[in-house]
Amino acid sequence: MASSPKKNIAAPAEAPELQMIDVVLRSLEDAKAEQTVAIDITGKSSLSDHMVVTSGRSHRHVGAVADQVAKALREHGFGKPRIEGLPHCDWVLVDGGDVIVHIFRPEVREFYNIEKMWAVDFAADAR
Repeated sequence: MASSPKKNIAAPAEAPELQMIDVVLRSLEDAKAEQTVAIDITGKSSLSDHMVVTSGRSHRHVGAVADQVAKALREHGFGKPRIEGLPHCDWVLVDGGDVIVHIFRPEVREFYNIEKMWAVDFAADAR
């Protein structure tokens, strides 16, 4: 009985490690968050490198989106983020350290309009 020739099988390439911002944005997309805006604040704030602003359709959706983001961060090895605002779910903040996520109900987001505040800050710095 002749032995069959061994096939040269290459080891599968390891998937590149995801950055925290990538994990957050994928999680928001999976949770069907709406009107997501990612703002790079590297060098603009000592708080974080990125700020993400997004909306949920209702109190329940805002809470579910926050839970999904926190779960995704833990599953990808980024630890347990600090979460504020879950009891009311009008505005929930998920603080992962390098990425801060603001999840709003649409009316609350329109009222505070924090992404406009950061855009004005960046425009002033560009002068």
